[in-house]
Amino acid sequence: MSFQNLLLEQPEPGVYLLTLNRPQALNALNAATLDELTRAIAQVAGDAGARVLLVTGAGEKAFVAGADITEMQALSAEQAQAFSASGMRVMHALEALPVPVIALVNGYALGGGCELAMACDWIIASDRAVFGQPEVNLGIPPGFGGTQRLSRLVGRARALELVTTARQVKADEALAIGLVTRVVAAAELREAGLVVARSIAAKGPVAVRLAKQAVQHGQDLDLANACVYETSLFALAFATADQKEGMRAFVEKRVPRFCGE
Repeated sequence: MSFQNLLLEQPEPGVYLLTLNRPQALNALNAATLDELTRAIAQVAGDAGARVLLVTGAGEKAFVAGADITEMQALSAEQAQAFSASGMRVMHALEALPVPVIALVNGYALGGGCELAMACDWIIASDRAVFGQPEVNLGIPPGFGGTQRLSRLVGRARALELVTTARQVKADEALAIGLVTRVVAAAELREAGLVVARSIAAKGPVAVRLAKQAVQHGQDLDLANACVYETSLFALAFATADQKEGMRAFVEKRVPRFCGE
């Protein structure tokens, strides 16, 4: 599958690297890019051998600097609703991927870029990264899930402060408030992502997918029902070849050879 605005590669077996590739526009999200993202995510979802997806931006300045304002400025209310819905579909599709998705934020992640990063399972940031939801500067609120995901990550009060002031947050503060999980030197960002991806890819693929499923769905349940849900997934794992191989390898003191079944 070929793309005009993206690069989708497999630098290592099971590891996908998706790069937003519009550096001349600071990787801004226009309608065509959102459509390509939908197709790229579907391609990863359809690969039974996929283990991890890394998401980053081309160039040194930006992960994604936001939605494409030149394309948005003339939208009617009806067209704006369709554009927001298209962005929302991309974010939901990222979250729905059965494998872990890690954002490697290499620069500005503003507006739609911050929303894209937050739709990933977690964020590793370059020390040059800057996050923000500056939409109120344009007379609009966030439209790709920013108000909802940001509040879930950093809390209601801090999210509302950031959204209503449009204040930008550098990497060190993003780490302190829980928006990102790790900050690394810019030159080390790609390798840091690959190190984590290799670690995940070496684990039992079914177990990793079930663990992601448990965390995602369980957080919307009360604790008692979430634990019941976890029990059902735990039991389901015992019907897999990976469970048999993983425990046999442990007893035999060797590295397991998981097949993803």
